[in-house]
Amino acid sequence: MKTSVSSPGGAEERLRQIEQVIDTALSHLESDDLLREMLHRVSDLLDADTAAVMRYEPVGELLVAAAAVGIEDEVRQNVRIPAGHSFSDAIAAGRRPSILDSRQDPSILHPAFHGRGISTLVGAPMLANGEIVGVLYVGTYAFRDFTGHDVHLLQLAADRLAMAMRSSTTRAERAATKALQRSLVPTRLPSVAGVTLDARYVSGDEPGIGGDWYDVFDLPSGHIGIVMGDVVGSGLPAAIVMGRLRSALRAYAIESDDPGVVLHKLDRKVTHFEPNAMATVSYSTYDPATFQLRISLAGHLPPVVAGPGGRELTDLPVDPPVGLGVSNCERRTALLDVPEDGVVCFYTDGLVERRGEPIDAGLERLRQAVVPASATSVCTAVMNKLVGAERPADDIALLVVSRSS
Repeated sequence: MKTSVSSPGGAEERLRQIEQVIDTALSHLESDDLLREMLHRVSDLLDADTAAVMRYEPVGELLVAAAAVGIEDEVRQNVRIPAGHSFSDAIAAGRRPSILDSRQDPSILHPAFHGRGISTLVGAPMLANGEIVGVLYVGTYAFRDFTGHDVHLLQLAADRLAMAMRSSTTRAERAATKALQRSLVPTRLPSVAGVTLDARYVSGDEPGIGGDWYDVFDLPSGHIGIVMGDVVGSGLPAAIVMGRLRSALRAYAIESDDPGVVLHKLDRKVTHFEPNAMATVSYSTYDPATFQLRISLAGHLPPVVAGPGGRELTDLPVDPPVGLGVSNCERRTALLDVPEDGVVCFYTDGLVERRGEPIDAGLERLRQAVVPASATSVCTAVMNKLVGAERPADDIALLVVSRSS
């Protein structure tokens, strides 16, 4: 049977070694290489047969094999363990180290480990800034009494690995989020007789932003569909939901020319298939023959209209956001004239919201910035006045429709 060095001096020496390894020798490694190397060193230091990092995925509340030694094929097979499993739950949910000896209760050892002949596991939660990132396990085939020094060493390794893993994940998610955003923003706006269109999209500077979008497309009726939306949430999950909503709204827009009906269907879709998602959406159809917009607002800020007679924040009816489970409520559609030589400005809240001030102040700045001009001139003026040279904290989407005489 394997035994562990349990004297304070031995434990202190191992702590010193593992700190030195993480802080210096491995600092140049990429995340995957760091995980594998650290697992080798931890298993050697603890004289364990296997070691694994299980990454926590909050969307499905799963622990997924990210790296392993001794049971490498668990990673290749993408082993997934529900976080609610008793042992995993004690670590991930309880956020404390835990030792499992299958002699106590063989049923609570997950088949992914039991099938390998592992008899004893010790696991430590991987926490980064108070959030669970994953779980670090080591296991032995023979029954083993892990000491308090073993658990302390494992928790130290888990803490350091969590920060490295979170940093790598954040960089990868931000890159993926920006790539997804760029792929979903229209590369070219439709050419519409009598009006000019222009838009701006600026990614926010804060980590995790990623749910704003705009869209403009031709409809079978000859009308133009205009979308401005903002998914509640952040990061890659919000960007993925945004992509799904964009595609679904386009599909529903082909079926109906009534924006209220389209948003009603979108609400049903989100409520049923995306139960944890919510978004504010402005959907309009523009009729080039009448210069009118039919518009429905699902919790979204109303557009600003400017013409020779003045400029105003429109007073349109606003229904609940999509995803609130109120799909049985009828959604309203209003008519909005695009004034001759006038403009309509759609936007997301990142353009007007600022920390420490009421949103009305930002809306007033926007109203003052929107003047009758070409769509490109209006976009430039609005961005210069409300954003300037500073990187915005939140994502910003801006779309302007300008009617020329």
